[in-house]
Order: sequence, then C-alpha cells, then structure tokens
Amino acid sequence: MMKRKEISQESFRGMMKLAVGAAMFAAMAFTSKVDAQQIQVNPTGKGTPKYVFLFIGDGMSYPQIQSSAYYLGKDAAGIVDTVKKSENPKDSPYGENLSFMNFPVAGSAQTYDATSFAPDSASTATSILTGKKTHSSSINVDITKKQKFRTIAEQLRDQKNWKIGVITSVNLNHATPAASYAHQASRKSNYPIGLELVASNFDYFAGGALMEPQDKKNDKESIYSLAQKAGYKVCFTQKDASSLKNGDKALVIAEKLADSDAMNYAQDAQKGEWTLRDYVKKGIEVLDNKKGFFMEIEGGKIDWACHANDARSTIADTVALSDAVKEAIDFYNKHPKETLILVTADHETGGLTIGFAGTDYNLFFNTLKNQKISYAKYDSDFISNYKKNNTSFDDVMKDVTELFGLKVPGSEGSNKNGGLVLTDYEYSRLKDAYAKTMSGDKKRDQREYELYGTYEPLSVTITHILNNKSGIGFTSYSHTGLPVPVFALGAGQNEFGGYYDNTDIYKKMAALTKVVQD
Repeated sequence: MMKRKEISQESFRGMMKLAVGAAMFAAMAFTSKVDAQQIQVNPTGKGTPKYVFLFIGDGMSYPQIQSSAYYLGKDAAGIVDTVKKSENPKDSPYGENLSFMNFPVAGSAQTYDATSFAPDSASTATSILTGKKTHSSSINVDITKKQKFRTIAEQLRDQKNWKIGVITSVNLNHATPAASYAHQASRKSNYPIGLELVASNFDYFAGGALMEPQDKKNDKESIYSLAQKAGYKVCFTQKDASSLKNGDKALVIAEKLADSDAMNYAQDAQKGEWTLRDYVKKGIEVLDNKKGFFMEIEGGKIDWACHANDARSTIADTVALSDAVKEAIDFYNKHPKETLILVTADHETGGLTIGFAGTDYNLFFNTLKNQKISYAKYDSDFISNYKKNNTSFDDVMKDVTELFGLKVPGSEGSNKNGGLVLTDYEYSRLKDAYAKTMSGDKKRDQREYELYGTYEPLSVTITHILNNKSGIGFTSYSHTGLPVPVFALGAGQNEFGGYYDNTDIYKKMAALTKVVQD
C-alpha cells in the first residue's frame, strides 16, 4: 500500500470537497429504488440441481436483512399510501423486499460450533460446506486439527466434474471463501491457504487481494506467480477481467482496494467500479457449461461493518449482496429446473437491534441517509489527516456535519425524532472521542472498550450517535449466537424450510446433487 503524503490543511480541505462530491454520487446511486425482478417460480420446487449458487452474507442475520429492507422502503414510491404518509412520514412501517426475500422457501439455521455459541467465520463456513463442526478459527479440520474435511465444492469438482467459482468482497484467502478449498488448523495461515487456493484447481476466483501472498518472511514465491504457472489468468484490472471468456481459469483481484486490501464498501464505491454483482455476472459467463457449476459468493464486508457498528455501511453491503443475487436469479430464470440458489449467513455480527432506548417505539431510517462515507474511509481519508495536522475539534465538526449530517447543539433543526442536531450529551461524547483519537492512545479500560471497542473512538462514536438517532443499536463488536436465515429458490428448494443446524445445509446440498459424502 502506498503511504499518503502529508498535506497542508488547505489542501486537505480541497481533497475533502472532492471526496464529499464522490461520496454524494455513491449515496445517490445507493438510495435509488430497487429494480423489480420477476422470478419464474418452479411450482413444485423439484429437480436435481446442476447449477448451485451459495450466497453467504457474512455476519448477516434477520436484523441486517430487515433493516436494509426498511431503509430501502423509505425511497419506494407508491408503497406508503397517502393516509399513512400524512400520519407519520418519517416513521412509516413499510419496507421493500431484498431480492431473496421473494424466494418461495425460507428456513433458519443454528450457528454454534464445537467451542462456542458465538462462533467465527472459519468454523461456521466449515459447517456449511462440509457438514461438520470444528473449533472457532479452524478451517475444514476436526477438533484434533489432524483430520481434514472434504468440502461440497471439492466433491462436486471430483465426482461430477463441475466447474467451481469462489467470489468475495473481502480477501480471497479470508476464512469464508477459504472454507470452500482450504484445510488449516488456523485461519491465520494466510500463505498456506493461498497455496491451497492454487492447488484446488477451481475455475474462477474473484474478490479482494490475497493476504500475505509471499509468506510472512517474503522468502517464498508469490501466490500470484504460482497461480499463473498453474494456468490461471491473473487479473488486477477490470479491463483484464472483462476480457475473460467462457472456459478461462481465472484469479481476479478487484482493481480498487480499500481497507486491508479488500474491495471497497458498497457505500464508498465510485461510478464504474465493479461491485459484487459484476463479479458474479462475469463468473457465470466463465463457468457456464453443460455439466454444471457451483459458486460460493460471500458478502464479507457486511460483517466488517457490523464489527465497527456502522449501520449505514452494513445496509449498503447487504443491498450489494441482494443485487448480486439478482444475477443468479437471471440465470435461474433461464434454467429453472436445474438451478438452486441459496442465500444464508455464517453467523450474526454486532448484535444489531432494530430499536433503541432513545427513540422508544419509533424508527427513523431516513436519518441514516445523511451518512455519505463508511467509517473505514473516514478513518483513512480524514482522521489520519486530523492527526497529522492537529485539526481542531471545531474544524472536525464541519466535516462531521458534511459527511454524517450531525450538527452542533443550537443549530437549526431538531435533536428529537430522528433529528440531526446533537444534544449536549451527544456533543460531549464526540468531544471525548475526539480527544481519545487525537491522543493516539490505543489502551482501553472497560468503559472505553464498551464505548469504542478496538476502533477509532471518533468514527465509532459518530456512527453510534447517528445509529441511535435513527433507532438502531448494537450490543457487541463481535459475533453473536443468533440463528441465521436460509432462503431457497429452485431445484430442491423445499428441502430448506424449517429450523435446523447449519451442518444440514451441506447435507441437503450433498443429497440434492447426489455426491458421495466423505
């Protein structure tokens, strides 16, 4: 990653105006009405699938889905009737379904693993893809960390000669995508996981950059080089990715990378930048064949946004996953008796609640529309410069108003019922967080951890206040033990209704595709 040069306060202000303009474009694109999409429902839901899409919204449970639907509903023309509009235009109980909320079958899955009721992505993705429980932080190995589990993707590759694709908005050797091809005692074994990616001989990988592609000591050959030698077309630009053809074997890295070399948050994506949907569309073009394919698609930054308690970015990436599902639906409509689409999650993150003590029984999702930038982009593009330039709190507040809508006490407007004017209490919280951020002190006592977690105090306090004014709250910076939904459409859809364990998702997929379970 290139280091940013120190800049003057005046230059920084100019940069900020450009960033705001770009962010406003992204915000306007994001808040547009969701396109309606027809689903050619197979009335029996029967059949043997030979095209399987497995969408995993990392950290996405019912609260993330429903809050996104409510948020979009505020822009849904014609949904709220005139009477309801006149009664309470800011708090009408109408939403707009995400693409997969229209699927004919929905079930629920428990997510606990071998060691925890609040599991991690490695163990839960292992359960979904192998039907086995394991330790948190382990990928496709048993609790002794010696026995390796075979994944549904590997079985379909070997037993059915299906083509396999893996797509994610985070790093391609992160836990959830790695669970389709890797077998490691620790999810942190980044270079060995990369070696397994190449050895898998899967047909299409697309997403964020690999973590540690040259090992921690940088003394081994790059995974990208090894992939090229193994016959992969390694693409680092959208131009190269767009030129991929059916039958190509490809490793595609997003051209525009953000925090930790993952894809940008959907909230921050610029015009022309490929999103999860584009990589799914290209994946279908590359993988389509008469024998069959399996595609795992992860919306990984839903989880990252929830860890940081950034509700607006959580919603934006949940909607981005919904948009990616639309590409699978388009394919399904052409092959309704041979396609199965599943949309689920590995676990819930953040303890997201639709409701907050400060707003009682009311919700004000329109308040979130004032956030024009993710917490991560605010950290990298603004807070880093505050520290370099020793920016005053008064100047910081100008940016907070511009980027998040929050106004100093006494400004025109209201601080109640979704209003954006800060109360004296909220203002003092921001001042305290600013001081902690500017001090550079990373230590956290119990009180400070509850306030900030391990995140930048200023940015997480801004999102906390905006969340709470809208009626949204978080209870954790970690994962929780909530069950997750399983939405199903297509051949074999009826198998996925009910309440069951996440290991059953694998078992149902294996039975439907008629693979021999190892």
